[in-house]
Amino acid sequence: MESHKQVVERLRVTFRSGVTLPIQFRLAQLEAMLSMLEDNEAQIIEALHEDLAKPKFEAVLSEIHMVVNDLCYTINNLSTWMQPSYVGTNLATMLDDCFIRMEPLGVVLIIGAWNYPLQLIVLPLIGAIAAGNCAILKPSEISPSTEKLLAELIPKYLSKDCYAVVCGGPEETKSLLENRYDHIFYTGSQSVARCILQAAAVYLTPVTLELGGKCPCLLYGHLDMKAAAKRLVWAKFFNVGQSCVAPDYVLCTAETRDLLIPFIKEALESFYGSEPQQTKDLGRIVTDRHWNRLVELLKRSEGKVVIGGQSVKEEKYIAPTVVVDVQESDALMQEEIFGPILPILTVKSLDEGINFVNEREKPLALYVFSDEIQIVTTVLERTSSGGFCSNDGIVHMSLPGLPFGGVGASGMGSYHGRWGFETFSHKRGCMLRGWVLERVNVLRNPPYTESNLSWLRWATTAKKRGWAGCSVM
Repeated sequence: MESHKQVVERLRVTFRSGVTLPIQFRLAQLEAMLSMLEDNEAQIIEALHEDLAKPKFEAVLSEIHMVVNDLCYTINNLSTWMQPSYVGTNLATMLDDCFIRMEPLGVVLIIGAWNYPLQLIVLPLIGAIAAGNCAILKPSEISPSTEKLLAELIPKYLSKDCYAVVCGGPEETKSLLENRYDHIFYTGSQSVARCILQAAAVYLTPVTLELGGKCPCLLYGHLDMKAAAKRLVWAKFFNVGQSCVAPDYVLCTAETRDLLIPFIKEALESFYGSEPQQTKDLGRIVTDRHWNRLVELLKRSEGKVVIGGQSVKEEKYIAPTVVVDVQESDALMQEEIFGPILPILTVKSLDEGINFVNEREKPLALYVFSDEIQIVTTVLERTSSGGFCSNDGIVHMSLPGLPFGGVGASGMGSYHGRWGFETFSHKRGCMLRGWVLERVNVLRNPPYTESNLSWLRWATTAKKRGWAGCSVM
């Protein structure tokens, strides 16, 4: 059995051979990945159900269909993305070819997360393959059935010389991080991200961190309360709230809260029935440890549970729960909830809500529900977040044309579609020169003169539109 160091070295030898560079190879690997998903859909659904009791509908939508869309988008556009991008020149370089060339980084490490255990490994891998890299994949051990399935399927469908899967827990991850990579892509918690950064710093390895945080949802002004409640409930309790982009808490006026809660109750009963524990459309908390954390958070909260609150440890079940009268010092507001518990906080004005958001770390996503475009625009312009969506939740991340990633404490870097290709590419600035202007080079050579300096400044200055003073004669 190979050591982690040997795996990295083997993949580096493969990369240096140039086998991953041609577009034909990249497309063949992407097509093979497409076949992997199509051929093994039933096995994937089963593994996700074993790990998270994930309903088939949610598994297909978020783990298979979303990845297939990104694959097709990448396959259809890769030849365009790989083309050199030519840039403008000045008088001194007007006869040169000046362009940006997209080149692969080398051997990259992709560390996935447990909540979407297939999507969060395969989506970044699409970008890595499209860009021409070799990759080591580390699925989450917390979702063991999906981890095992990925370890079986990846070598079966993709090149064993270019892509490797490493299974195991924290010790294996620590061992992997002792090696040098050309890029590390990590999805997970902020605490582990700090360890990733420390390991990457040893080799000055660039990183992409897809983290999380407390994603706020502001409801303000006039809106269709019934529709808003349905969309909020869907986004919050999809995957039982175990989504990094799920609305973490709601900010609204007391009047809006009182109107909203009956519609949330109605939406929950419409979605999951009067006994949500019995429905097959609601998953479960991933492990006993995660279940204990959520139950303890709820116990420590000083808010009032108005919906749900029930839990069954043997099933790792927690009912969809709504908590009101929550203060900013409440236990539910001190960390990302990552479960089916929705606190509702009240504010007196939109300004107060915006200030509340801006006083905290920048979230991975920010949602605003309102029929008034001025309110939506105000929130968009006066806040900062990884992504933004009005009058819905989560859906913005399903579009491969939009970059997905955090800002500040919610992450760095982005991916999906072209953005994944660019994350795993080096933008190499290139200039191809001939010998035609050699006689002009006398202007730049010693001995230096004021006259030559003046001519060079004139020939190489970027001209500002409508400002003659930018040219130096």
